[in-house]
Amino acid sequence: MSTVLAVDIGGTKIHAGIVTHDGGWSVSHARSVPTGAAGGRSAVLARVTQILDDVRAAGVAEGRSVDLVGVASAGVISSATGEVLSATDLIPGWGGTPLRAHLEEASGLPVTVLGDVHAHGLGEAAAGAAAEFDSALVVAVGTGIGGAYIQGGQVMRGEHDVAGHLGHILHPAALDLTCSCRRTGHIEPLASGPGIVASYVRAGGPQGYGGREVDDAAEAGDSAAVHVVTTAGRALGEVLGSLANAFDPGVIVLSGSVANSGEVWWNAVREGYGHQAMDPVAGVPLVPGSLGGQAPLIGAALAALTAQGHTPASATD
Repeated sequence: MSTVLAVDIGGTKIHAGIVTHDGGWSVSHARSVPTGAAGGRSAVLARVTQILDDVRAAGVAEGRSVDLVGVASAGVISSATGEVLSATDLIPGWGGTPLRAHLEEASGLPVTVLGDVHAHGLGEAAAGAAAEFDSALVVAVGTGIGGAYIQGGQVMRGEHDVAGHLGHILHPAALDLTCSCRRTGHIEPLASGPGIVASYVRAGGPQGYGGREVDDAAEAGDSAAVHVVTTAGRALGEVLGSLANAFDPGVIVLSGSVANSGEVWWNAVREGYGHQAMDPVAGVPLVPGSLGGQAPLIGAALAALTAQGHTPASATD
């Protein structure tokens, strides 16, 4: 049996738990805290360290010791050093954070760090909606938009560890919108949760709504909400169709808070996908993720085990 202390650091919340692999994957002692991103790097690191200490102590109290730490983090993560090479403004000052070094010093354990969406993809491929497929494109749509292409249990990181930043793909419907990376025209400020909310306000919707409320309004037939949710979903689907043309995945898994939307959004995503996907990939299934917040924890744990000599095949048996 292998046991890993895992944490997922996102722009909105930090989620941690103890991940156990013993013929299957399980997560215990899970807890979450707000990221507190506005406080900057030091404040976020303090919250990460505290939640890891809390989860570790809870596990030890019940006989669950851990030997490794697996970290899924927002930003571009160096596969060599575990440093945050760059990050958007979702966590101010996060770029340049020596995350692995800091957490190894704080925990006294070996630490493996990878991008949060890379971890999310590994989790869904190991134990979730993509487990029966040799290849998968896993896309997390929430505060931001990111993804991972998984082939044979391996996540594609790219030459500069940037692969999977799908939210930063150009889309004509977003040409006038500024992205969290400070560039314009990317799909993220149009189709992410905050992007959908902002579009709804611009369309005349009331202030104070969150993504769930906008989706509920769309499902209830609110014309402004239907327009905004449909536009976002169709645009995302068109991006996914283009990506399927490039990567030919066996399945496309959509996860994150926005993927919990109703039929208005899902129908628009599928319509957009069908508009762009070439005939050979037109039938690739678009399915919701099955692991929710456990996906990046399982993926981070798998990466930590792999770094210590386990192969993806043996770790996912």
